[in-house]
Amino acid sequence: MHRIHHRNHAEAALEPPSRRNIAFSRGRFLLFLLMMVTHLIKPLSAQGAPIPVRFAEGMVRGFLELSDADGKRIASGDFLQVPRGGELKCRTVLYFKDGSLHDESVVFTQERDFLLKSYRLIQKGKAFEQEMDISMERSGGGKYRVAVGKQGQEKVLEGKLDLPPDVYNGMVPTVLKNLPKGAREKIHLVAFTPAPRVIELDMVPDGEDRLFIGDLEKSADHYVLKPKLGLLRLPAALLGRTPPDNHIWTITKEVPAFVRFVGPLAFGGPVWRIELASPRWPK
Repeated sequence: MHRIHHRNHAEAALEPPSRRNIAFSRGRFLLFLLMMVTHLIKPLSAQGAPIPVRFAEGMVRGFLELSDADGKRIASGDFLQVPRGGELKCRTVLYFKDGSLHDESVVFTQERDFLLKSYRLIQKGKAFEQEMDISMERSGGGKYRVAVGKQGQEKVLEGKLDLPPDVYNGMVPTVLKNLPKGAREKIHLVAFTPAPRVIELDMVPDGEDRLFIGDLEKSADHYVLKPKLGLLRLPAALLGRTPPDNHIWTITKEVPAFVRFVGPLAFGGPVWRIELASPRWPK
């Protein structure tokens, strides 16, 4: 990171003074605007309706592959879900070929409605623009902790956040499987930018797509996930970090199942694809 800064200073020194001043002023203005907006915006106090349980979750294990925009596999991992004492712990872990790690876990209950109890996200390595270690608990008034940066050099944000009952970080595939076919629904997520903000997520049905499992043809319901940033959209757009729509496919006939996700794993990150993987045997 220091080498990049030195190179930028050296290149800037070769520019005419007027050009350097304009670029510096514009950068300062954008940074100032982002800081002002994020400090003025108070966390959204929203009251959403939780998603009712139609299909109770249980013990699950699935194998995952993560691909980039060109279809090249860049990570492999697991989806793990285990019941424990009236709660369920769900974990998605992806191990990147370059040594990076995405480790997301959520604890939730399913007594009539789905309710998130705690959330943890660890992202580290070259695959991510910035390393993060995030934890969030509904108990204790919605306390959170966000550590940004490499270990030993982190900047830490701590506080409390008013969490609506339909905050579903790490649970979007689960709640989607429980929607009536073709239903449109709105839920909430906590976006870590890195300061946490409660945002709305609009889940919009977009028809069915064909797929094959071996030689068997199936149909999957396609949903478009539209994050609503509200007042955060302005600074995000100015910094070129407006998140794209996400896409998710589930098979809903008889027994619902997750099939594919397309979207970024981090705010402002590249669009990647997560799919189920089948074990391969050595020759």
